[in-house]
Amino acid sequence: MSIKDIISSFFTYTPTNKQTYNFNLIEDTNTKNYTDNDLTGKENKETKIFPSVSVNSEYLKTKYNLLINSDIIFRDFMLIAKGKQYHALLIFIDGMVNTEIMNEFILEPLMMRNRNNLFDSSQNKVISEAVANNITVRKVKKFNLANYISSCLVPQNAIKQVSYFEDVITGINSGNCALLVDTLNVAFDIEVKGFKQRGIEKPSNEIVIKGPHESFVENIRTNTSLIRRFVNNENLVIENLNLGNITKTKCGVCYVSGLANDDLIAEVKFRLNNLDVDSILSAGQLEQLITDSSNLNIPQLISTERPDKAASYLLDGRVILLVDGSPYAVITPAILSDFLSSPDDKNQKALFSNFTKFIRLIAAFITLLLPGLYIAVTSFHQEILPTELLFSILASRANVPFPIIFELLVLEISFELIREAGLRVPSPIGPTIGIVGALVMGQAAVSAGIVSPILIIVVAITGTASFAIPDYAFGFHLRVYRFAFIFLGYLCGFLGIALGLFIYMVAMCDSKSFGVPYTIGVSPLEHVKGSSYYLPPIWKREYRSGFLNAKKSTKQGHISMKWKNS
Repeated sequence: MSIKDIISSFFTYTPTNKQTYNFNLIEDTNTKNYTDNDLTGKENKETKIFPSVSVNSEYLKTKYNLLINSDIIFRDFMLIAKGKQYHALLIFIDGMVNTEIMNEFILEPLMMRNRNNLFDSSQNKVISEAVANNITVRKVKKFNLANYISSCLVPQNAIKQVSYFEDVITGINSGNCALLVDTLNVAFDIEVKGFKQRGIEKPSNEIVIKGPHESFVENIRTNTSLIRRFVNNENLVIENLNLGNITKTKCGVCYVSGLANDDLIAEVKFRLNNLDVDSILSAGQLEQLITDSSNLNIPQLISTERPDKAASYLLDGRVILLVDGSPYAVITPAILSDFLSSPDDKNQKALFSNFTKFIRLIAAFITLLLPGLYIAVTSFHQEILPTELLFSILASRANVPFPIIFELLVLEISFELIREAGLRVPSPIGPTIGIVGALVMGQAAVSAGIVSPILIIVVAITGTASFAIPDYAFGFHLRVYRFAFIFLGYLCGFLGIALGLFIYMVAMCDSKSFGVPYTIGVSPLEHVKGSSYYLPPIWKREYRSGFLNAKKSTKQGHISMKWKNS
């Protein structure tokens, strides 16, 4: 008997009565065989609306499982049009519509007798009138019930006629109501959204000093209005796409027509239209699905909660993606320097902005390399340290019984645990977790001789530097790869770190974001106007980012402050 059989005999349960259990349901030949089309809506795309309300009602009741669904409302009533009564049906989801709007502007005009729905049925509709050579020319249109309802009876600003059940179901699921009228093979998709949503608040992750204090919310229309307030131009285009075979999540593709590169717009829409997934529930999921492949898993698209930042990149010639239900916008394309930039950089003087940019660059190197360099120096290259510092390090580690790699990993993992715990616990307790974890546990570990005081300083500086990275995803990336450089420094010293850094930089230079080299300005080493990491004074920011190939390369005059020369 093998070891596997011995272990299996101890831990595997075998029924004593050898009875087998079959849980197969009895097949019913009259039961419909449900396929993926019932979930993805592919069947609905080919099914047109019937001219009979009763047939349409039965079809939609089956689709919505009305026998067990409690929030799907089917409201039957009699519609009055030109003195005649028609059987009508109103379908909506309770809790997603504004009932006051629906009662006042849909049911009341259609059901109650009024001047609009009782005038002579033989009267035609005058759609245009012109006078030429003292001759009045009138164009009239014969009575059409569908057009009459949408143009005369329903005083609602957002109403459209649809011919397929797919459009009806999509509208109902998004918070609209559907109006079906007997004798009509079209339905009316009427916007009456009224579900609760979060108001505009301050950004919680991207805090600035001088910039606006507004952030995106979960409603896509609110987000598009925030962007339009900043751009304030009729050339801003926001196209709607439905993503996900089941969820059909609304996605907004935003760009400035006449400014953004046509190839970039086409590439973004090509990737969005060729996603075969059942659901997309957040901007983070969409970002992963349209990102170019990368061996480093480095973030290649910017995710922001600030409408002013999104508008700034729009005016630079980039494309912004908004997902309904997600308070973040995805910016395409992105390069390395974008992840070390803050929205507040353009609101400050160039000297101050460039100083903070330099600090962030140092913080990125510290976050990635400092623990690995420390373990390399203490394990292989003690000769580069001053004698006093070397003696101090040796004295601090004299009472520590563990090897330095174990000591460093314990502190790094503990710091990550404290960071994660501070994010997950309720807000009032978060600072307390940080204080208790950092001060009490750190001091206790030093007193117990588990870790050395100098290593506490190294880990604390590394953790503080990671908080200086403006982009959370890029900071997370550096935190993960920091462990790889720790092992390289422990195994091979400076040689291992140099080899790892070489491979890391080669892979980063090989990455692209929507066809744009990720490290443009460094590799390829060429001067691209408007693409420098450091900002010139505001009166010299004449060009847009050259790697975008925007249709308009300049964004201000050569002499922007003309008042000085007047």
